[in-house]
Amino acid sequence: MDYQPNIIRESNPMENLEKQLICPICLEMFTKPVVILPCQHNLCRKCANDVFQAANPYWTSRGTNISGGRFRCPSCRHEVILDRHGVYGLQRNLLVENIIDIYKQESTRKCDQPMCEEHVDERINIYCVTCQVPTCSMCKVFGAHKDCEVSPLENVYQNQKTELRESIGTLVSSNDRVQAIISQLEETCRFITENSQLQKQRLTEKFDLLYAILEEKKSELLQKISEEQEEKTNYVRGLILQYKEQLEGSAKLVEKAINSMDEPGVASFLLVRRKFKYITDACKQAQVQQIEPGFESMDHFALSTEHAEAILRNVDFGEDEDEEFEEEEDEEDNEGEKAEDGQADGTVNNQAGLVTAQIPAE
Repeated sequence: MDYQPNIIRESNPMENLEKQLICPICLEMFTKPVVILPCQHNLCRKCANDVFQAANPYWTSRGTNISGGRFRCPSCRHEVILDRHGVYGLQRNLLVENIIDIYKQESTRKCDQPMCEEHVDERINIYCVTCQVPTCSMCKVFGAHKDCEVSPLENVYQNQKTELRESIGTLVSSNDRVQAIISQLEETCRFITENSQLQKQRLTEKFDLLYAILEEKKSELLQKISEEQEEKTNYVRGLILQYKEQLEGSAKLVEKAINSMDEPGVASFLLVRRKFKYITDACKQAQVQQIEPGFESMDHFALSTEHAEAILRNVDFGEDEDEEFEEEEDEEDNEGEKAEDGQADGTVNNQAGLVTAQIPAE
């Protein structure tokens, strides 16, 4: 039978290229990174590492304790000697990696090129500017886009890609500005936190000072009450002592008067007549002197804190005028307290000036 040369199909250059990019280990297209062996054959780094591990089973388990290893090239059986870095010490074949990228891009471009829905086996190769859609040449000649303005698909692609690139650049610039604003806002948040902590510290110090002032004032006022308590108590105890002495003297005179009543003779009774005068005077002086009404009262130490409480309840930020008003009110309160203390001291002194009856000695 005669051989017909036209029956033999010419080989596709892309298919031949793909055969050259097949890894002899995994029998698939090289997976980056691709390493080149000393014998100039190429392997996927992962496949080369598998072969190396199979030939050197103790290399992984012992780690860096092994100085290196060796394996044979699966294509030419050339012995490859590796150092302590293993397959990671082999040089990458960047040329093969670039060829793989170009091949994949070309294959993807051909596979992804869409077909026209209206005309079978017609690829979309032009762009309808009027309708803003890609279409095929048959649609321009006989189809729905025969009266429309068209443009080469590649030109429209480049123009729109340029526009998209510019839009991306604008968006990136906008993102940079937004990022700058975000950084500024974050810095503002940090300043707010620091300033808040500072003001909290200052506020705490001011309130601690107020607590200290209140405690000091409390101790001062309690001391005043204690002093007047002691003064009045001592005065009353002194009166008690005087009245006890008066009672004791009166009891003795009564006893003597009773004994005089028992004298049998008239002359003897008249001899003690002078004592009657003492008894009469003692009866006059024996009247119990009482302290003034309300002497035991301590009501003049009553402290009105309603105004101070109202001021404290209304304490707020940024009220300097109220603070000055509070200082003036404090000064007036202090003056009023001093005046009340003076009146209290005068009352005690007046009461302490009471004179008690003294019984003359026999």
